Amino acid sequence: MRIMGIDPGLNRTGYGVIEADGPSTPPSTSLGTRSGLCRRYVLVVAGDIRPPAAGTLAHRLDVLHRALTGLLTQHQPEVVVLEMLYTHQQHITTAAILAHARGMACLATEQHGIPLIEYPPNRVKQSITGHGTASKEQVARMVAQWLGHRDASWSFDATDALALAIAHAQMAPQQAVVG
Repeated sequence: MRIMGIDPGLNRTGYGVIEADGPSTPPSTSLGTRSGLCRRYVLVVAGDIRPPAAGTLAHRLDVLHRALTGLLTQHQPEVVVLEMLYTHQQHITTAAILAHARGMACLATEQHGIPLIEYPPNRVKQSITGHGTASKEQVARMVAQWLGHRDASWSFDATDALALAIAHAQMAPQQAVVG
């Protein structure tokens, strides 16, 4: 299954595409290798889209939409995963700005006819690290461990996007059984 995670933002949108196969078990730990087959995650691509900060809102959204459209066309994921929008009352303006970027991700996904899945941030962190309140650094370390690869150029936005994709690969089979 090819999965694309998108961590939307107006200044920087992270993206990550993985391929997943096999049953899902956590990576090896210092306590030894876990029994059973490990789901294999293969990195396809990860990075950031950075619209020009000096551009108008409309121009920045256009840059974001075009870049996402290009990535969806090039990598053809079977599903796209976004984080559910979450904000505190004191950060309403930030949520509104983030909603613009999320809208571009939703629009591009819909235009390509790709299913869109959303998960709450704490559920993604729990799936990746075992702790729903994990820091960005902890998520980045575990993403590298799950993929067996870490690229120093990845921002936290890119590793968050990869975390979304990995979390979906882990949770989708469980949801199919429950659903």
